[in-house]
Amino acid sequence: MTVDEIKILIEAEVQNSKAIVTGGEGKYEATVISDSFEGMSMVKEHQLVYAAVTTQIASGELHALAIKAFTPAEWDEKNSN
Repeated sequence: MTVDEIKILIEAEVQNSKAIVTGGEGKYEATVISDSFEGMSMVKEHQLVYAAVTTQIASGELHALAIKAFTPAEWDEKNSN
């Protein structure tokens, strides 16, 4: 599984999202920016992202995925410092 494949899966599942995926050898980190996260708890945000890769996790193709989820406003604020 490549970072590009994971990015495509996440962006297809999470509406209006941009995913930045890093890592390799089954262990990845995804930073996902989407207005879909507005008003969601962190648990709900992560569940939404994990839904995109459930099949790959179940098959062992994707071993671990760390997630950082942001709304566009949160992402802008994080990167303005």
